[in-house]
Amino acid sequence: MIDITSLSKSFKHSHVLRDVNVHVPDHSVTAVIGPNGSGKTTFMKCILGLVRPDSGTISINGISAIGSAQGRRELGYMSQIAQYPDNLTPLDLFAMIERVRSTTSTRKTALIERFDLGPHLKKPMRALSGGTRQKVGAIIALMFEPRVLLLDEPTAGLDPISTGVLKDLIMDTRANGATVLITSHVLSEIQELADRAIFLHEGTKVFDGTVATLLAQTGDATLERSIATMMLDAQQKQRAS
Repeated sequence: MIDITSLSKSFKHSHVLRDVNVHVPDHSVTAVIGPNGSGKTTFMKCILGLVRPDSGTISINGISAIGSAQGRRELGYMSQIAQYPDNLTPLDLFAMIERVRSTTSTRKTALIERFDLGPHLKKPMRALSGGTRQKVGAIIALMFEPRVLLLDEPTAGLDPISTGVLKDLIMDTRANGATVLITSHVLSEIQELADRAIFLHEGTKVFDGTVATLLAQTGDATLERSIATMMLDAQQKQRAS
């Protein structure tokens, strides 16, 4: 699980996150949603340890994730646009991750087969298509069966078959007790995968609960329309204040 209390972050004079409090339980897929500039990316980077918050606490399964590598060992992360050394092959990358973790993945071979990555294992990353690079990123995120999985636009660039494979793996990860956080602009995908949603607007949490509660609260039939309703409400409250 992830517990976040009073999380705040500013860059120069811009308040990106404002006193955010969140509890993300095990056995769940939670979507982090909101308009561009709402603080989603900074929120995720704080959990990953890529951004240090100005104040607040973050704990992953009871271990502090701020300034501590121990808590982050629980994490698997898949970026929308991952940067890899162009000269390395997928096999090189998998071996490098195993060396960093000082352990061998027992799941790597099965994941390579699921994503049909075999024909590309010895090709340099610079020769791979964007979708194939996403498959590599998915395997890296999942190969050590993380207890906490963070996904940033995970299906971007994937073909329909690989998208289905990844969705099945996300749900398997959830069923095995993990905590999954996901951001995506494809709201139909969020509605399919997520149990819960955290809605951020200009760095402030304005909703935290189940997707069913969000739909009922706005009276909309789809998550896309529900988010649009919440954005309009947030903008109107901002103008009134």
